[in-house]
Amino acid sequence: MKYTKEHEWLRVEGDLVVVGITEHAATQLGDVVFIELPEIETVVAEGDEVAVIESVKAASDISAPMDGEIVAVNEKLVDKPGLVNDDPTAAWFFKMKIEDLSVLDDFMDEDEYQDLIG
Repeated sequence: MKYTKEHEWLRVEGDLVVVGITEHAATQLGDVVFIELPEIETVVAEGDEVAVIESVKAASDISAPMDGEIVAVNEKLVDKPGLVNDDPTAAWFFKMKIEDLSVLDDFMDEDEYQDLIG
């Protein structure tokens, strides 16, 4: 897995990149009560707001970590947003198709992410 400075995790599945938030982010947010997911087939650019997550403490945007197309969303999170708190690594938000998987080399690995969050 790779990680962003915005506390998203990225996992490759075949030619897709699966995106979710880290345990650290889920803990900081507290109990998640609402998630708005992007539309499938949406073409996004790095940094575009693609999802919204609301908790009892705050609302946060989830940005596209890279350019690509949203090809799947985790509909379970719409009905059960608390799944993010139960297991942030399993509770993915969306899957992206990107041009070149080598862009993942620019993101942090586990050790680098642990250094970031201390």
